[in-house]
Amino acid sequence: MSLFGKIFGGGGKAGKGPSPQEAIQKLRETEEMLTKKQEFLEKKIEQELKIAKKNGTKNKRAALQALKRKKRYEKQLGQIDGTLSTIEFQREALENANTNTEVLKNLGFAAKAMKSAHENMDIDKVDDLMSDITEQQELAQEISDAISKPVGFGEDLDEDELLAELEELEQEELDKNLLDVGPENIPLPNVPSTSLPSRPAAKKEDDEDDMGDLKRWGMEAM
Repeated sequence: MSLFGKIFGGGGKAGKGPSPQEAIQKLRETEEMLTKKQEFLEKKIEQELKIAKKNGTKNKRAALQALKRKKRYEKQLGQIDGTLSTIEFQREALENANTNTEVLKNLGFAAKAMKSAHENMDIDKVDDLMSDITEQQELAQEISDAISKPVGFGEDLDEDELLAELEELEQEELDKNLLDVGPENIPLPNVPSTSLPSRPAAKKEDDEDDMGDLKRWGMEAM
Protein backbone atom coordinates (compact mmCIF):
# COMPACT_ATOMS: atom_id res chain seq x y z
CA MET A 1 0.00 0.00 0.00
CA SER A 2 1.33 3.46 -0.91
CA LEU A 3 2.03 6.23 1.55
CA PHE A 4 -0.99 8.25 0.41
CA GLY A 5 -3.10 5.11 0.67
CA LYS A 6 -2.08 4.81 4.31
CA ILE A 7 -2.68 8.52 4.90
CA PHE A 8 -6.16 8.57 3.41
CA GLY A 9 -7.17 5.20 4.82
CA GLY A 10 -7.09 3.09 1.69
CA GLY A 11 -8.98 -0.16 1.84
CA GLY A 12 -12.05 1.39 3.39
CA LYS A 13 -15.49 1.38 1.90
CA ALA A 14 -15.38 1.67 -1.88
CA GLY A 15 -16.86 4.76 -3.45
CA LYS A 16 -16.60 6.91 -0.32
CA GLY A 17 -13.49 9.02 0.03
CA PRO A 18 -12.39 10.95 3.09
CA SER A 19 -13.72 14.39 3.72
CA PRO A 20 -11.36 17.35 3.30
CA GLN A 21 -11.27 17.82 7.06
CA GLU A 22 -10.25 14.20 7.61
CA ALA A 23 -7.56 14.39 4.92
CA ILE A 24 -6.15 17.62 6.37
CA GLN A 25 -5.99 16.06 9.83
CA LYS A 26 -4.19 12.99 8.46
CA LEU A 27 -1.67 15.14 6.64
CA ARG A 28 -0.94 17.12 9.80
CA GLU A 29 -0.37 13.91 11.74
CA THR A 30 2.01 12.71 9.02
CA GLU A 31 3.87 16.04 9.10
CA GLU A 32 4.29 15.72 12.84
CA MET A 33 5.59 12.15 12.50
CA LEU A 34 8.09 13.08 9.78
CA THR A 35 9.28 16.12 11.73
CA LYS A 36 10.10 13.89 14.68
CA LYS A 37 11.90 11.47 12.33
CA GLN A 38 13.81 14.42 10.93
CA GLU A 39 14.97 15.50 14.39
CA PHE A 40 16.06 11.90 15.14
CA LEU A 41 18.14 11.69 11.94
CA GLU A 42 19.81 15.02 12.63
CA LYS A 43 20.92 13.75 16.03
CA LYS A 44 22.20 10.50 14.47
CA ILE A 45 24.15 12.45 11.87
CA GLU A 46 25.75 14.53 14.60
CA GLN A 47 26.70 11.38 16.55
CA GLU A 48 28.25 9.64 13.52
CA LEU A 49 30.21 12.77 12.73
CA LYS A 50 31.66 12.79 16.25
CA ILE A 51 32.61 9.08 15.90
CA ALA A 52 34.33 9.74 12.59
CA LYS A 53 36.34 12.60 14.06
CA LYS A 54 37.27 10.59 17.10
CA ASN A 55 38.54 7.57 15.11
CA GLY A 56 39.96 9.47 12.18
CA THR A 57 43.59 8.98 13.23
CA LYS A 58 43.22 5.94 15.45
CA ASN A 59 40.80 3.62 13.66
CA LYS A 60 40.12 4.52 10.04
CA ARG A 61 37.78 1.57 9.53
CA ALA A 62 35.47 2.72 12.34
CA ALA A 63 35.69 6.27 11.05
CA LEU A 64 34.73 5.23 7.51
CA GLN A 65 31.79 3.17 8.79
CA ALA A 66 30.57 6.18 10.78
CA LEU A 67 30.81 8.38 7.68
CA LYS A 68 28.88 5.80 5.62
CA ARG A 69 26.07 5.74 8.20
CA LYS A 70 26.16 9.52 8.28
CA LYS A 71 25.64 9.60 4.48
CA ARG A 72 22.67 7.21 4.72
CA TYR A 73 21.09 9.33 7.43
CA GLU A 74 21.63 12.45 5.35
CA LYS A 75 19.99 10.76 2.36
CA GLN A 76 16.98 9.80 4.46
CA LEU A 77 16.85 13.31 5.84
CA GLY A 78 16.77 14.74 2.32
CA GLN A 79 13.95 12.37 1.37
CA ILE A 80 11.97 13.44 4.42
CA ASP A 81 12.49 17.10 3.53
CA GLY A 82 11.05 16.45 0.08
CA THR A 83 8.14 14.47 1.52
CA LEU A 84 7.34 17.23 4.00
CA SER A 85 7.30 19.77 1.19
CA THR A 86 4.89 17.61 -0.80
CA ILE A 87 2.63 17.02 2.20
CA GLU A 88 2.65 20.70 3.10
CA PHE A 89 1.69 21.64 -0.46
CA GLN A 90 -1.09 19.02 -0.47
CA ARG A 91 -2.41 20.16 2.91
CA GLU A 92 -2.53 23.80 1.84
CA ALA A 93 -4.34 22.82 -1.36
CA LEU A 94 -6.89 20.83 0.65
CA GLU A 95 -7.35 23.70 3.10
CA ASN A 96 -7.97 26.09 0.23
CA ALA A 97 -10.35 23.62 -1.39
CA ASN A 98 -12.15 23.19 1.91
CA THR A 99 -12.41 26.94 2.31
CA ASN A 100 -13.76 27.29 -1.21
CA THR A 101 -16.24 24.51 -0.54
CA GLU A 102 -17.51 26.27 2.57
CA VAL A 103 -17.71 29.58 0.71
CA LEU A 104 -19.65 28.01 -2.15
CA LYS A 105 -21.93 26.24 0.31
CA ASN A 106 -22.70 29.51 2.09
CA LEU A 107 -23.20 31.27 -1.24
CA GLY A 108 -25.63 28.53 -2.17
CA PHE A 109 -27.54 29.04 1.07
CA ALA A 110 -27.63 32.77 0.44
CA ALA A 111 -28.85 32.25 -3.11
CA LYS A 112 -31.64 29.97 -1.91
CA ALA A 113 -32.63 32.48 0.78
CA MET A 114 -32.68 35.29 -1.76
CA LYS A 115 -34.73 33.18 -4.15
CA SER A 116 -37.17 32.40 -1.35
CA ALA A 117 -37.40 36.10 -0.44
CA HIS A 118 -38.11 37.06 -4.05
CA GLU A 119 -40.41 34.15 -4.71
CA ASN A 120 -43.59 36.14 -4.08
CA MET A 121 -42.29 39.36 -5.60
CA ASP A 122 -43.33 40.62 -9.02
CA ILE A 123 -41.22 43.30 -10.64
CA ASP A 124 -44.34 44.92 -12.10
CA LYS A 125 -45.92 45.04 -8.66
CA VAL A 126 -42.73 46.53 -7.24
CA ASP A 127 -42.76 49.25 -9.92
CA ASP A 128 -46.41 49.99 -9.17
CA LEU A 129 -45.66 50.15 -5.46
CA MET A 130 -42.75 52.56 -5.98
CA SER A 131 -44.95 54.71 -8.21
CA ASP A 132 -47.61 54.83 -5.50
CA ILE A 133 -45.01 55.76 -2.91
CA THR A 134 -43.67 58.57 -5.11
CA GLU A 135 -47.20 59.84 -5.76
CA GLN A 136 -48.07 59.84 -2.07
CA GLN A 137 -44.84 61.66 -1.24
CA GLU A 138 -45.64 64.37 -3.79
CA LEU A 139 -49.18 64.64 -2.41
CA ALA A 140 -47.87 64.93 1.13
CA GLN A 141 -45.52 67.71 0.01
CA GLU A 142 -48.36 69.60 -1.65
CA ILE A 143 -50.48 69.29 1.48
CA SER A 144 -47.59 70.52 3.61
CA ASP A 145 -47.06 73.51 1.33
CA ALA A 146 -50.77 74.35 1.43
CA ILE A 147 -50.93 74.14 5.21
CA SER A 148 -47.86 76.35 5.62
CA LYS A 149 -49.38 79.21 3.59
CA PRO A 150 -50.92 82.03 5.70
CA VAL A 151 -54.71 82.19 5.56
CA GLY A 152 -56.84 85.38 5.58
CA PHE A 153 -53.97 87.86 5.36
CA GLY A 154 -54.77 89.06 1.86
CA GLU A 155 -51.61 88.07 0.07
CA ASP A 156 -53.14 89.42 -3.17
CA LEU A 157 -53.47 93.04 -1.89
CA ASP A 158 -51.66 95.77 -3.80
CA GLU A 159 -48.83 97.21 -1.76
CA ASP A 160 -49.24 100.64 -3.42
CA GLU A 161 -52.83 100.80 -2.16
CA LEU A 162 -51.66 100.00 1.34
CA LEU A 163 -49.05 102.76 1.18
CA ALA A 164 -51.64 105.30 -0.03
CA GLU A 165 -53.97 104.35 2.81
CA LEU A 166 -51.12 104.71 5.27
CA GLU A 167 -50.37 108.23 3.96
CA GLU A 168 -54.03 109.21 4.40
CA LEU A 169 -53.96 108.01 7.99
CA GLU A 170 -50.79 109.94 8.66
CA GLN A 171 -52.34 113.12 7.13
CA GLU A 172 -55.46 112.73 9.26
CA GLU A 173 -53.34 112.38 12.36
CA LEU A 174 -51.36 115.49 11.38
CA ASP A 175 -54.55 117.53 10.79
CA LYS A 176 -55.94 116.43 14.10
CA ASN A 177 -52.81 117.58 15.87
CA LEU A 178 -53.03 121.00 14.15
CA LEU A 179 -56.68 121.44 15.16
CA ASP A 180 -55.88 120.62 18.74
CA VAL A 181 -53.49 123.59 18.81
CA GLY A 182 -56.18 126.45 18.52
CA PRO A 183 -56.68 129.95 20.03
CA GLU A 184 -58.86 128.58 22.72
CA ASN A 185 -56.04 126.47 23.85
CA ILE A 186 -53.61 129.38 24.08
CA PRO A 187 -53.18 130.16 27.77
CA LEU A 188 -54.36 133.69 28.79
CA PRO A 189 -52.26 135.91 31.05
CA ASN A 190 -53.18 135.98 34.69
CA VAL A 191 -55.32 138.88 35.99
CA PRO A 192 -53.22 141.08 38.24
CA SER A 193 -54.23 140.76 41.83
CA THR A 194 -53.48 144.42 42.69
CA SER A 195 -56.09 147.18 42.01
CA LEU A 196 -55.46 149.71 39.29
CA PRO A 197 -54.64 153.24 40.40
CA SER A 198 -57.61 155.66 40.45
CA ARG A 199 -57.85 158.30 37.73
CA PRO A 200 -56.95 161.82 38.83
CA ALA A 201 -59.94 164.01 39.65
CA ALA A 202 -59.00 166.71 37.19
CA LYS A 203 -58.87 164.31 34.30
CA LYS A 204 -62.27 162.99 35.30
CA GLU A 205 -63.81 166.47 35.13
CA ASP A 206 -62.25 167.09 31.73
CA ASP A 207 -63.80 163.92 30.44
CA GLU A 208 -67.24 164.92 31.71
CA ASP A 209 -66.94 168.32 29.96
CA ASP A 210 -66.03 166.64 26.72
CA MET A 211 -69.06 164.36 26.93
CA GLY A 212 -71.34 167.42 27.57
CA ASP A 213 -70.00 169.22 24.52
CA LEU A 214 -70.62 166.22 22.34
CA LYS A 215 -74.26 166.03 23.47
CA ARG A 216 -74.87 169.75 22.75
CA TRP A 217 -73.40 169.50 19.32
CA GLY A 218 -75.60 166.62 18.65
CA MET A 219 -78.76 168.51 19.64
CA GLU A 220 -77.87 171.56 17.56
CA ALA A 221 -77.35 169.49 14.54
CA MET A 222 -80.87 168.25 14.86
